[in-house]
Amino acid sequence: MNGPPFASQLGVIACHVCTFVCEDTPTETKPASCPRCGTTLHRRHPDSIMRAWALLIASLIFYIPANVLPVMYTSLFGNGSESTIMSGVIAFWKSGSYGIALVIFIASVAIPCCKFLALGLLLTASQRRSRRAPHERAKLYRMVELIGYWSMLDVLVVAVVAALVQFQGLSVIEPRVGILFFGVVVILTMLSAMNFDPRLIWDGDKE
Repeated sequence: MNGPPFASQLGVIACHVCTFVCEDTPTETKPASCPRCGTTLHRRHPDSIMRAWALLIASLIFYIPANVLPVMYTSLFGNGSESTIMSGVIAFWKSGSYGIALVIFIASVAIPCCKFLALGLLLTASQRRSRRAPHERAKLYRMVELIGYWSMLDVLVVAVVAALVQFQGLSVIEPRVGILFFGVVVILTMLSAMNFDPRLIWDGDKE
C-alpha cells in the first residue's frame, strides 16, 4: 500500500465530537473513550451508511410533493392562482424576472437533483468499498457539504418576494404547503450528508 499509514495502524483514533486525537485502547468490556470530553470513540460512525441511505430516500420521497403541490399563491387585481416550483419559474421568466427564475430553478431543481446523485454515488461506492477515485469522491463530499449551506435559498427567495409584493397593495403572494415539503427535503439531505462518514471513502485502500 502506498501513501501515509492509517490511524488504525498507528493505534490512534480521533474523537468525532472534539476532534482530539488520542490512543485507541479499548478493553473487552468497554470501548475507548475520549480523555478530553468523555465521548465513546468509534473508528467509523455507527450505521453511517444505513442512516445516510434512510435520510436520502426520505428526502427523495418528500421531493415529490415539494414539486407537485403549490409552493406559492399569487393574486393580481383579485385574480388568484397557485403555482408549483416549475410553473413559478415559468411565470417569473415570462414576466421578465429572469434572475429570480434562474435562482429558483437552480436552487429548487438543479441543486437538489445534483445532491441526490452525489450522495447516492458516495454511499454506493463506500458500501462496495470501491478503490476508484477516492480523492475525487472526497472533493465531491466537500462540495455537497458546501452546497448544503445554500440549499434554503429557494425558501428565502419565496419569502422575500412575498414580503416585497405586499407593499404594492395591488397584488398578493403567499407561500403554500409545497414550500414546507421543500424545506423538509433540504433538511433531510443535509442530515444525510452529516451522517455519512467521509472516512469510509478511504476504506477501500485497506484491501
